[in-house]
Amino acid sequence: MKSLQKIAFGGGCHWCTEAVFQSLIGVSKVEQGFVASINENSDFSEAVIVHFNETLISLATLIEIHLYTHKSASNHSMRTKYRSAVYVFTEKQKEHTQSQLDLLQFQFHNKLITQVFSFSKFKASRSQIQNYYYSNPKKPFCESFINPKLQVLLSKFSKYTNQNKLKHLKDESREINYKEYQGS
Repeated sequence: MKSLQKIAFGGGCHWCTEAVFQSLIGVSKVEQGFVASINENSDFSEAVIVHFNETLISLATLIEIHLYTHKSASNHSMRTKYRSAVYVFTEKQKEHTQSQLDLLQFQFHNKLITQVFSFSKFKASRSQIQNYYYSNPKKPFCESFINPKLQVLLSKFSKYTNQNKLKHLKDESREINYKEYQGS
């Protein structure tokens, strides 16, 4: 099996999702934009395509991180724009992803709403908003919405994080309890 893989995730704002996955060891590229599946899920929804080296970070770990860094157990009125999903490229990924979601359900009080969809199409965000967090970490949106998700990485998934990219948050991480943001 090839060690370089790709998978797509949707859940919340693609700026947030992009920053989370850009902060991980083993992720070589994150494409921010809009993903569509097929049939009733053929409308575009905010998402990212994550290119990763499975010898450094597993698909199972990426799925778990995804569940903890967006509202994976909360349905809301914006779910068509922010579909809680894992978009797969192969049947093997589909089977593995669904079994991981089933396996991880016990970690969440409410039922996970994250679904597994076949990847169909991708439309990149305009270049001015790509790499949003790492180009603008002091913007109020980044501090209010993205930093708490990155604090989850530092608190719960630190062995998978690129510590150099997140060193600006290290001191803050002692002050924030990641459970407060679980599933945000």
